[in-house]
Amino acid sequence: MAFLEIKNVSRELVDNDNKKLKIINNVNFSVEKGEFLSIIGPSGCGKTTLLRLISGLSQPEEGEIKLFGKKITGPSVSKGYVFQHGSLYPWETIEQNISAGLEATQGKGFDKSLVKHFIEIMGLQGFENSYPNQVSGGMAQRAALARSLILKPNLLLLDEPMGALDAFTRADVQNIVYRLWKDTETTMILVTHDIDEAIYLGQRILVMTPHPGEVKEIVDNKLSFPRERNSKEFLEQRRKLQEILSFE
Repeated sequence: MAFLEIKNVSRELVDNDNKKLKIINNVNFSVEKGEFLSIIGPSGCGKTTLLRLISGLSQPEEGEIKLFGKKITGPSVSKGYVFQHGSLYPWETIEQNISAGLEATQGKGFDKSLVKHFIEIMGLQGFENSYPNQVSGGMAQRAALARSLILKPNLLLLDEPMGALDAFTRADVQNIVYRLWKDTETTMILVTHDIDEAIYLGQRILVMTPHPGEVKEIVDNKLSFPRERNSKEFLEQRRKLQEILSFE
């Protein structure tokens, strides 16, 4: 039995004319425990919709999604979710944001040394008492990652968390995500528009078709870690994915 199983999953929405619009159609794949899976595809193919279904934030019209063999019926602390813009609470400091989940699940007696540890490994020392609008986008995303990982989820869902960052900061956060994945052995699923990012982080890369989204192909990424973005093997993997996506 796989760690995560997606079987025959379809999702529909109703448009302004009250017509049903299929977002994803008959999606099937599985994820093993500790795996890093990247998901890529054209805009509007349902990548974020799929991630929301896995998180339990919404439910499919058809099919089912199972984690540890149990059907996912809603959100839980076993599934962390990092959004594109982090979704930090603007009225709370960086330290308070990171500890928010711990306080919600454990009360005021949560382990403050664990918060300090995550602040250190995320390189946020000196910004503990700053508010989200007082730090860079990269720092905010590191705080969002810490807020999710501090709860030790079995599965971390990453919805384009580096999408709004500049190239240098993006590479820095990618390296942090890689180190956290290796150190914590947390199963991670990343949705991204960036082919290089998908290759750099993913052990497998799931390619979705245009709307409605279906699984076009799942590519094994055999490149050894750490990965060199300008290596011959990396560039060959990029070319292969571009062909699958039918880029000119």
